[in-house]
Amino acid sequence: MARLSTTILDVLFLVGVSYVMATIVSCLSGLDMCMTLPAAFVMCAVVWVITEILQVPTSGKAVLVTGCDSGFGHALALRLDQLGFRVFAGCLFAKAGGEGALRLKREGSARLHVLQLDLTSNEQLDDVLEEVKNKLPVGEVFWGLVNNAGIALVGSTEWNPVEHFKKVADVNLFGLVAVTKRFLPLIRRCKGRVVNVTSVLGRSPISYNSAYVSSKYAIEGFSDCLRLEMKQFGVKVCIIEPGSHVIATKVLTKEMLESQRDNCWSTMSEEVRAAYGETAFKEAYAAMVDHGEADIQPVIEVMVKSLTQRFPRARYCSANGYYVLRVFISQHLPDWVFNVFYC
Repeated sequence: MARLSTTILDVLFLVGVSYVMATIVSCLSGLDMCMTLPAAFVMCAVVWVITEILQVPTSGKAVLVTGCDSGFGHALALRLDQLGFRVFAGCLFAKAGGEGALRLKREGSARLHVLQLDLTSNEQLDDVLEEVKNKLPVGEVFWGLVNNAGIALVGSTEWNPVEHFKKVADVNLFGLVAVTKRFLPLIRRCKGRVVNVTSVLGRSPISYNSAYVSSKYAIEGFSDCLRLEMKQFGVKVCIIEPGSHVIATKVLTKEMLESQRDNCWSTMSEEVRAAYGETAFKEAYAAMVDHGEADIQPVIEVMVKSLTQRFPRARYCSANGYYVLRVFISQHLPDWVFNVFYC
């Protein structure tokens, strides 16, 4: 579904560009649109196909992926290893013998290195930088950084204390910025890639997720600014926008949601409790249990593209048709239209 949605948007874009080109040629040359439009479409399609299939070699290139204990990061680390990259997999529970870290060590090749990495720890960030430098063989380059690690907290703005907003931002935004700043010098040397994983919720709001959504909006803005700043160095900055994969990534388990729910309820004032009601409050958390799609392969596919395509896109949206339409309405139509359908 995600691939179909992206393909449809690509085709519509090609048709639009072809129409504009054909109109200009027809006006200047006097040729009929029946002749110029098909020719313009074929030309645009050929260019599109070429940009899609041209790739950079993976041999001799190293990539650091954060958040590899589970979910997208775990699957991506193994996939990049299979493709021939040297992979540095940052895991939050590497030193604690976490299941995800142990599995990476078992299933990965000698090129896959599991590193202890907590994005909120400056000491661990410095250690990872030194470890990458020390383990990078002569002749290989540090090609890419995939900022995948992130946490999520559910709940209305009035339910969550400010500390919850700070907790999410410390990992999702400030941790991402901190690791990016440390590795940019290495990436600049080889004109490599920075890949930031946001969400469709980074461009389309949703209720009861203000802490998470605000962090993703911030990453979108940071990534866009970084793209402009890195252009002079030949560094490409890409954004990955997955849909909902809670059930697959376990970013929010039932136990985590219940803990968040109880914590918020205990800190809320009686006025706020009365305004929302306990039933609606509990339903908001229950709705997130096993939410979203189980298949994460569309996300892994676009992550790989962002690192391997010679001409990568600024944004890769791997979400299904529902979220693609939601983002389109949010970004391109008047706010009242979005409010009618989604509020």
